[in-house]
Amino acid sequence: MTLSTDRILALLLCWLAYAALHSLLASLWFKRWLAACWPRLAPGYRLAFNALALVLLVPPLWLTFAWRGPLLWSWEGGWAWLADGLALAAVAGFVWSTRYYDMAVFAGSRQWRTRHGAAEDPGGLSLSPLHRHVRHPWYSLALVILWTRDMDEARLVSALCITLYLWLGSLLEERKLLAFHGEAYARCRARVPGLIPWPGRSLSADEARALCARPRQD
Repeated sequence: MTLSTDRILALLLCWLAYAALHSLLASLWFKRWLAACWPRLAPGYRLAFNALALVLLVPPLWLTFAWRGPLLWSWEGGWAWLADGLALAAVAGFVWSTRYYDMAVFAGSRQWRTRHGAAEDPGGLSLSPLHRHVRHPWYSLALVILWTRDMDEARLVSALCITLYLWLGSLLEERKLLAFHGEAYARCRARVPGLIPWPGRSLSADEARALCARPRQD
C-alpha cells in the first residue's frame, strides 16, 4: 500500500515541527535570553535540551516505522554488504570520535556540576581528526547511515527531511561557532568542506593544532 498524501503531509509537518522547535531551543539568542531571565535554570539547560530532543524525536520516528509500506529500493547482494559495511564504519566512526569530544560538556553534565550558566559551552575550539576533513563529521556519518538503509515511502520522506535539516542545522550551528571562536573557526571554514569530504580541502594535523591554540575571540 502506498503512502497517502495525508500521511505524507502529516509526516512532513511532524518533522517541520521538530526542526523548528529544536532550532529555537538550540539558538544562541534563546539560550542567552533564558540565562538572563532564569539564571538558576541555565546550568541545567543542556541536560534538559538533550532530553527534550530525544523525546521530540519519538513522534516522527514512530510515524515513519508505523507507516511502513512496500520498498522503493533495497540493497541486495554485494551492494547490501557494501551498504551495511559503510553503516557499520559510520557507527564505529561515531564511537571512535567521542574520544576527541568533551562528552560531559556535550551531554550537559559538566555545566550542571560546575554551575556553568553562560549560553556558550565551556572550552575552546577543538578539532578532531575527522574535523580536519569535514566541519560537521557527526552529521556526515549520520547521513551515511541514513542513506545506506532500505527505503519505503515513509522512510524516504523522513530521510529527505533529516538530510535537509542536517544541512540547514549545520549552517545555523556555524553561526554559533563563529560567535564563539571567531577568526579561528572562520579559517577552518574557509579550508574544510561542510559535510562531504573533498580532495585537496583539508587541514593537516599541525594546522588544526595551530587553530585550536588561537584565542577564543580575535
